[in-house]
Amino acid sequence: MTNVQEIIPQNLQAEVGSALAWFNSRENASFEVTGIVNPPTASNSGEDLRLVLCGEGVCRQETFKVTGSDGAPTVAWLGLDHAQDSVGVAELDPPPGARKAWLADVAGQHSFAVLLFYRGFW
Repeated sequence: MTNVQEIIPQNLQAEVGSALAWFNSRENASFEVTGIVNPPTASNSGEDLRLVLCGEGVCRQETFKVTGSDGAPTVAWLGLDHAQDSVGVAELDPPPGARKAWLADVAGQHSFAVLLFYRGFW
């Protein structure tokens, strides 16, 4: 069963931060990590990091491998694992944390809002 956590475990925060910084630099974007899918139990375990990244009106699941020390990490973008394309998609489209914050902002600005969710675009 897919385990999606909105809060990044303390022991993985450095690796997740490195992956996010690398991804934002490569994509020239400002995504935020809003979840992690099946997080590894230990840092520097060599296991893949499956992150839920939201920003610029879209949420995406991306997979990274972070190796090396905290001072000089090496990030490899593994892309989406196509064998798991449909696993857990409903939970990630968009993640509850990002949806709640966005909806609270919009509801505070308008007397009503129309919501349309379609495959990660909102």
